[in-house]
Amino acid sequence: MSQTQPDRSTRASIILVMGGALWGLYWIPVRFFLDQGLTGPWPGIAMYCAALIALIPFIWADRRLLTRQWRDLMLSGMFTGAAFSLYSISLVYTDVVRSILLFYLTPIWGTVLGLVFLGERLSLMRLAGLICGLGGLFVVLGDSGFVPWPQNMGDWLALASGVCWALGTLGLYKAGNISISGQVFAFVTGALLLSLLSLAVLGNQTLPNIAQGETLRVVGYALLSAFYVLPMVYMTIWPATKLSPARVGLLLMSEVVIGLASAAALSGEPFGLREFLGATLIVSAAVLEILRK
Repeated sequence: MSQTQPDRSTRASIILVMGGALWGLYWIPVRFFLDQGLTGPWPGIAMYCAALIALIPFIWADRRLLTRQWRDLMLSGMFTGAAFSLYSISLVYTDVVRSILLFYLTPIWGTVLGLVFLGERLSLMRLAGLICGLGGLFVVLGDSGFVPWPQNMGDWLALASGVCWALGTLGLYKAGNISISGQVFAFVTGALLLSLLSLAVLGNQTLPNIAQGETLRVVGYALLSAFYVLPMVYMTIWPATKLSPARVGLLLMSEVVIGLASAAALSGEPFGLREFLGATLIVSAAVLEILRK
């Protein structure tokens, strides 16, 4: 029996929530490589290179089809890859909580893009989801009078990554006929290229400072990171080809909950009543978006 569209949509939504949870833990390998002496964009560069090496057999199998679709791949990879890269770098230059939550102004951009380019309607259920999601962000960031406005370079990078992700998911949604391996390849390649470009912008402050004799160990860790990065990206890209940008942005808010909790447990960043209430509102936004279907 073939799957109905609602079945596929529900499965994609569940997988995307799980992928978002993995994204919530993504700050851990980034900070780990930072502790190993890889500063600025280098943690991301190390993981992107490892992921691309692991992707070679899949890309080789689809090489003829991907050659014909290179324009669509370039467009989607440019924006989604930029989002991946900017988000990774922001985790180096600002707090985990601020990086995650400034990225999650994404539902605003995703809703606007859906209304303008996909002809979607702003239903009461979607409006309620947006209010819950954004309300959660304001509750969490409202501590000490903080308004969600970028305060440093890391904050600006996180905000820019959210805009790029909203644009990229629009491209993914419109190019769902491209193989998932091709989409992931474009995603990671775009992230690698932008990260390499950022080295020229950031200058000498990003030079790696790996301890003597530790290079091979760090390379080994980078190769192992592909077993984390690739499933995380696959669980983000495939659902993004099946769901609208606004829904993708809302469902990925599972990253906020996991990111806040893991940061509180492992990095010493706060997770009290305010953060719990904010996370609850954000999860409610994801649930409302699923129920909307």
